[in-house]
Amino acid sequence: MSTATLSAPRTVTAVPYGTGSGLLLTPAEPGAGLDGVDTAELLGLLGTAGFLLLRGFGAGMDSFTALVQRASTSTTLDPARDFYSEVAQKVDAGYDEVGLHTENGNSPFRSHLAWFFCEKAAASGSQTTVCDGHRVWDALSEPARAAFAAQDIVYSRYVAEPQWRAMAHHLLDRPAEEIEVGELVRLAAAMPGTEVEPQEDGGVRYAFRTPAADATLFGTRPAFANSILGPSNNYETPRITFADGTEFGAALLDEVREVSGALTENLEWADGDVALIDNTRVMHGRRAITDPDRTIYNALSYIEWPER
Repeated sequence: MSTATLSAPRTVTAVPYGTGSGLLLTPAEPGAGLDGVDTAELLGLLGTAGFLLLRGFGAGMDSFTALVQRASTSTTLDPARDFYSEVAQKVDAGYDEVGLHTENGNSPFRSHLAWFFCEKAAASGSQTTVCDGHRVWDALSEPARAAFAAQDIVYSRYVAEPQWRAMAHHLLDRPAEEIEVGELVRLAAAMPGTEVEPQEDGGVRYAFRTPAADATLFGTRPAFANSILGPSNNYETPRITFADGTEFGAALLDEVREVSGALTENLEWADGDVALIDNTRVMHGRRAITDPDRTIYNALSYIEWPER
């Protein structure tokens, strides 16, 4: 047999994590760090699992940043947060529980991947939560699935001038103060389902239309992965409706909360852990912070992936 026909050696060992298809990854070779992780292998496992927890790699900020950059074609950000490396931003926003959401899911800038690095784990509680949108869609009642399949949902809200300028700076790679609001309007016009309306005070109001359940980065099976239940830290709370302008009924929202709550799992952090989430399939959130002596960072990125 020629060496060309041999499979590449595994760089990680994978075992089930949680109650769904999530995986816990450890080094295939004792003592190996994140620099030894094969990114094609990592993304292949992510496509099956939806979320991965990497443990035992001795991760630090530099190695976490390098892994994100090696695995991604580009990165994005939340303009309301500060950077701690080329890609990493702190996740904490108050101490209350954070509802399930996809990162930037209430805007046209949803990333493919959401990464987390736990520099210091809390002594109790404060877990990051994950919820597989495939499982949620399958568990919703037929009337609920029919309601969300019949039409898209729309997020709309106001964004202050410093925040849209910070995002535009990142997208256009130009000084924020030089960017005209018309450039943002034209940029939004090229994004399906997106409208931006300038406001007299220099801010903008946008509307973003998208399915509540859709195919994912890695497959065509529907995933209920959205930000209907998510937070609005640092921003105005968005108005979320069906595309025809009707509100979600109380019974429908109650069912979404009940079903997703029953399928939500905890990431039980340890120092040095790294988590990788398919942001088109798996929602995440946070339990209430009971021990504030914790440090977790977040990074958002895009990848190229073969057509389904």
